[in-house]
Amino acid sequence: QVQLVESGGGLVQAGGSLNLSCAISGRAFSSYSLGWFRQAPGKEREFVAVINWSGLNTYYADSVKGRFTISRDNAKNTVYLQMNSLKPEDTAVYYCAADTKTRYSDYLTGSFAEYEYWGQGTQVTVSS
Repeated sequence: QVQLVESGGGLVQAGGSLNLSCAISGRAFSSYSLGWFRQAPGKEREFVAVINWSGLNTYYADSVKGRFTISRDNAKNTVYLQMNSLKPEDTAVYYCAADTKTRYSDYLTGSFAEYEYWGQGTQVTVSS
């Protein structure tokens, strides 16, 4: 069983920054990919970023590329999402998720159906 708990959300002005964290409990944390997704009111959940087991491979949605950075600390069982140059359209609930099928694989996916475990989410609101 894998449990994920996000933190770090809040209210920020456009152009500002936030750093989201996701603490993960469960076995073999360092062996699988972790992703961030977001869902705005009235919209479908969308992919934001994913990182592989080693942290050496990442993949971003075009809408956040160059502004967001995903990273992980396997010693702390934590994945991060550093968000810079935030825009009002980044307002959403942000979720971290684990794709435990990817054991020691470099496979990365933005399909939320591939992720078996999800956190409860953290709200990010960007004011204009």
